[in-house]
Amino acid sequence: MLRVWRRTRGWVRAVLGAVVVGALATGIWWFAVRDATAAAEEPATRTVAASLTTMEKTVDGTGTLTPAVQEDVSFAVSGTVTGVAVTQGQTVTAGQTLATVDTLRLDADLLAAQATLATAQARLDDAQDADDGTSTADAQVASAQAQVEVAQAEVDDAQAALADATLVAPVDGLLTAVNLEVGDAVTGGSSSSGGSGATAPQGDTTSGSTAAFTIVGTDAWEVEIGVSDADVALLEAGDQAELTVDGADGTVFGTVSAIGLLSTSDSGVASYPVTIAVTGDQDGLHDGVSADVSVIYERRTDVLTVPSMAVSTVDGATVVTKVAADGTQAETPVTTGETADGMTEITDGLAEGDEVVLAVLTPRATQGGTDQGGTVPGEGDVMQGFPGGGMAPPDGATFPGGGQVSRNG
Repeated sequence: MLRVWRRTRGWVRAVLGAVVVGALATGIWWFAVRDATAAAEEPATRTVAASLTTMEKTVDGTGTLTPAVQEDVSFAVSGTVTGVAVTQGQTVTAGQTLATVDTLRLDADLLAAQATLATAQARLDDAQDADDGTSTADAQVASAQAQVEVAQAEVDDAQAALADATLVAPVDGLLTAVNLEVGDAVTGGSSSSGGSGATAPQGDTTSGSTAAFTIVGTDAWEVEIGVSDADVALLEAGDQAELTVDGADGTVFGTVSAIGLLSTSDSGVASYPVTIAVTGDQDGLHDGVSADVSVIYERRTDVLTVPSMAVSTVDGATVVTKVAADGTQAETPVTTGETADGMTEITDGLAEGDEVVLAVLTPRATQGGTDQGGTVPGEGDVMQGFPGGGMAPPDGATFPGGGQVSRNG
């Protein structure tokens, strides 16, 4: 019995020793983890100087870049096409000849109008010669004068029609559509093309009434964006805009050229069209590309600001922690204004160059490392002999059942 008791007491001592070692290791690890976590969360501070900057308020939108000039050009007279002087894809200038039609009928119309004018003028001359001052003679002169005026108007119209037999470009630009060939018949204002190589102008699918030519300008561009009814009242013509355009190098600048008066509704929200005219010479602009637009409706320069993180509220007062010349710090009440892009305007309480404290969190990596002398388990630690994956004891410690902890690497 005595030997059995001694064997039992030795087993108990081993168990109690293992428990004590495990508890001691667990306690050390807990304090190490706690200390490392506290160190990781401790904020660091740095100082920044109050500085002057430019603050802006903007209304943003997205639109599609389009040419400011896009003209559909057709003959104003009827006739048969006798010549086409340009091709699709060619760049033309204002006044350049595009095409011509025959003038046989137009010449005949002008000759007839000139003959009518000559007859009316002769009648007026006779009436004036026979004028004896009576009311009847005066009436005859007035009637003849009216006939001359009508005939002269017909001559002017015939001369204009003859000039219109030569179609010219009204603007500079790129020919994106040519819908005429020699021999085609045109009727004033539209063309009826029989050519097999004709190309319909962009956006025009009306058969038999397509424009003869379409000219797109490449020197002037614009973007239309939709602005809510709450924001459109903030804008006015002439406001500056900054655009980010696909394919363009750097920022593209523009101004508000028009604000639409009629709104459209999208999901019950009114939207007004605002047109932005691109200013200056810009490379890399193309029709149909997307553009992000910021319209600047208010800009203030030389605004005193500090980072918004330096501003806090203490007992209902807005304060910053100001750093004196000798390095001492004190909470200083300030008056704030606008806030934008992480900066807060200071209207009273600070001057340019004043240093204020900015608190920043500096998390430290603690996994697998040491902090304040404590060892923190790292990735790759393998724990054995712990049901449920408990905390690891020091290397080499043994527990009932022979479990040990080992560290990889």
